[in-house]
Amino acid sequence: MTLVLPFDISAIEPEEGAPAPDRLISGEPKFRTWNFEEADGGVYAGVWESTPGKWRIVYDEWEYFHILDGYSIVTEEGGEPIHLLAGDRLILRPGFRGSWEVVETTRKDYVIRH
Repeated sequence: MTLVLPFDISAIEPEEGAPAPDRLISGEPKFRTWNFEEADGGVYAGVWESTPGKWRIVYDEWEYFHILDGYSIVTEEGGEPIHLLAGDRLILRPGFRGSWEVVETTRKDYVIRH
């Protein structure tokens, strides 16, 4: 067994999804998620993609992500919008509440710790 895991989506079938209807603000966003890793301690890593739309988000977990492509806007309740383009990185901490708006189809890689 190797202890190296490349982020290669070509060998993984994506999971498909969408925001919960009660969180949807606008549009009809569709998600695709390629999960690469589920490690002990509630750590997950993979690639996520969404088509345009806007929805409310609530985080119970800690997440680091890196935008690979597209344009999104993340806004914390009571905060200023954060415009995210390819190359941008962000950490969302447990307790974050706000919205995610995908303006142009966005793809990110991520590491999540529950």
